[in-house]
Amino acid sequence: MALWGGRFSQGADSRFKQFNDSLRFDYRLAEQDIQGSMAWAKALVKVGVLTEGEQAQLQQAMEVLLASVQQDPQQILNSDAEDIHSWVESQLIDAVGALGKKLHTGRSRNDQVATDLKLWCKAQGELLLASITALQQGLVASARANQAAVLPGYTHLQRAQPVTYAHWALAYVEMLERDHSRLQDALKRLDTSPLGCGALAGTAYAIDREALALDMGFSGATRNSLDSVSDRDHVVELMHVASLSMTHLSRFAEDLIFYNTGEAGFVELSDAVTSGSSLMPQKKNPDALELIRGKTGRVVGAQMGMLMSLKALPLAYNKDMQEDKEGLFDALDTWHDCLDMAALVLIDLKVNGERTKAAAQGGYANATELADYLVAKGIPFREAHHIVGETVVYAIQVKKPLEELSLPEFQRFSPVVGEDVYPNLELEATLAKRVAKGGVAREQIEGALVAAEAWLSKRAG
Repeated sequence: MALWGGRFSQGADSRFKQFNDSLRFDYRLAEQDIQGSMAWAKALVKVGVLTEGEQAQLQQAMEVLLASVQQDPQQILNSDAEDIHSWVESQLIDAVGALGKKLHTGRSRNDQVATDLKLWCKAQGELLLASITALQQGLVASARANQAAVLPGYTHLQRAQPVTYAHWALAYVEMLERDHSRLQDALKRLDTSPLGCGALAGTAYAIDREALALDMGFSGATRNSLDSVSDRDHVVELMHVASLSMTHLSRFAEDLIFYNTGEAGFVELSDAVTSGSSLMPQKKNPDALELIRGKTGRVVGAQMGMLMSLKALPLAYNKDMQEDKEGLFDALDTWHDCLDMAALVLIDLKVNGERTKAAAQGGYANATELADYLVAKGIPFREAHHIVGETVVYAIQVKKPLEELSLPEFQRFSPVVGEDVYPNLELEATLAKRVAKGGVAREQIEGALVAAEAWLSKRAG
């Protein structure tokens, strides 16, 4: 059933119908379309279009339809309806007869679909916020369980300075917290109802749009009908939040893929999130992490596609906007799946503390400590930096770590070096000096863990 046709003297070509129809993907808006229709029926009572008895009859029919859809949403796909709006209307007409035809009074599919999509975004947003929090909790739990593990920190993928596994995990907690905040902001901005804006110029009925908005769970109604039916900023914004968060997840995946290599051997992934090779029986591949990394391009691509679909569109509604749903659904579904998969990866993740410690001790990662030691002896930092550089070159030549050089060897480069240099070059001493907020000193890590555990616990419940 189409919601138009009186203007046309012949039916649509079957190929056009297939090209034009959106039911195959917008069926996911069924619950939201029914929810909005329930609220619209109540609003029509207040302006005298429906009686209270008619509204009650429609309400009952819609409640039955809603329960049926919740139980089996796939049933919708058996219909040849043009879109979810025409499907819901046809179902109501089948249930209550001619009364079902009254429901669309004063309403357009333009404000209807905009409302449905915002309602769906609100619901999906709450699920995503919960998944972000769950992943953060997984990272904090993993950090707590492996708090003792020292890890080499990298710049340019070269060993730079020692950090800890907990510090690494907490870095991603911070990234995800920004994702959580951005998603909250996006959900706040989209929390306005377009319903009652009609096709583009508003409705001819004196609908109380503010009351209508509150009835559907929105914070208020939109202010301009022309903008309301054509606004898809929230779609782009949610895709942007998803794209940036997926980039964070991709970096997380890449780190663990590297840490899991035989060359590093810092972590071992659970059998539950890895697969084997069809040829090489010894292989255990980090497929879950590789898929997270790969799917990032998919989400970012959806955002770019949506931006291009909106570019240069004239006001108000254009059928181009039908392109908003498939990309949005896929992007948010993918993001949701990847958040949950990242949390699963952390379960039973094993950290090889001996390998990480040995790596942290290698690569002359304590060279900065030697420079700081020389500064404490009164040598300007730039000069100290040069002295340490020469010392490292020598240490490489004699194949010794800095801490195993003899005192005469150190004094070849600077006479101020004394026996007190050695405690400064120990791994734990290197960590202990980073006492400023955000550093890797043990007490700073403990404080960060306690704080994260507290606010995540408060958020979750």
